[in-house]
Amino acid sequence: MTGRPTPALPTPAQTVGPFYGYALPVPGGPDLAPAGHPDTLTVHGHVYDGAGTPVPDALLEIWQPGPDGDRAGAPGSLRKDPVTGGHTGRDGVTFTGFGRVATDADGSWAIRTLPPAGAPYLSVCVFARGLLHHLFTRIYLPGPAADADPLLASLPADRRATLLAAGTGPRTLRFDVRLQGPEETVFLDFR
Repeated sequence: MTGRPTPALPTPAQTVGPFYGYALPVPGGPDLAPAGHPDTLTVHGHVYDGAGTPVPDALLEIWQPGPDGDRAGAPGSLRKDPVTGGHTGRDGVTFTGFGRVATDADGSWAIRTLPPAGAPYLSVCVFARGLLHHLFTRIYLPGPAADADPLLASLPADRRATLLAAGTGPRTLRFDVRLQGPEETVFLDFR
């Protein structure tokens, strides 16, 4: 022993991750809607970095009110079950109001949910490589409620477009997250 102190190793907040890749994704994470529900809406897209390259190791968390406007979510939908590794509230029958989805090797992601009542958007938290702090944004669903939303209406048209999902088929919407660049997604600052 030399008598010198051992240098401290960086903590996850001091290094570029991702550290969440093995622990945060859970079975059924992308499925907010009950299995086989007739009103299921698929929302999908990609996460891109500033150069337009897909980000293969991002994670998106989705929060939303239910079709009845309830914001409480399913009891246990955030509590991890130590036996199955899933969440105890994810029984395939109950709407959870919460989802977590990792991007694949091509930077793509998809969730299955129900249209929210009381808010024309899904709230999103983005975790990705190079981000020391996660980012918050919204996915606005097309329609009159989105057009009347005060936050969306306060943005210039080109910036507003970065928050609007686009229809790609029956009950299917696309929303891409751009972390930087001229088409960067509008991110919200919560303090």
